[in-house]
Amino acid sequence: MHNLLTVKETAKYLRIPLPTVYYLVQRGQLPAIQIGGRWRIKKNALDKDILKEEKSGQPTVLVVDDDESLQNLFKLFLKKIGFSRVVVGTVKEAIAALEKQRFDLVFLDLKLPDGPADDRLRFRETGATRLSYRHHHRLSRQRNARSHPG
Repeated sequence: MHNLLTVKETAKYLRIPLPTVYYLVQRGQLPAIQIGGRWRIKKNALDKDILKEEKSGQPTVLVVDDDESLQNLFKLFLKKIGFSRVVVGTVKEAIAALEKQRFDLVFLDLKLPDGPADDRLRFRETGATRLSYRHHHRLSRQRNARSHPG
């Protein structure tokens, strides 16, 4: 991959909305240069300075879960208690995140769309405390339907 990313590529790479990338670039919070009136983000500086940067004393958490409602719950809760967080939905994304930065804590759904997470991530020595769980979508819905007859 080349060193300069477009704003669109950066949004996809960081998994954030396009307007947020523009906002961060214009305020100098992302390493970018303007070429011919278009912003280009320096990927190596982004990886080194932004993604691996940790605020002192702030725990960094990786959440690996494909359920969007649980992702949102984790984001809200971890933000509220002041934790830095990365939330992904697949084993592939988790591996990429683990290669980019160090995490203090990993919440890991064992049942993900691209295979069993525990088997594929077991060999990675992260140094993080890992809390693994298995989220059963169908079972949760059945219990909810039984407890609230309509």
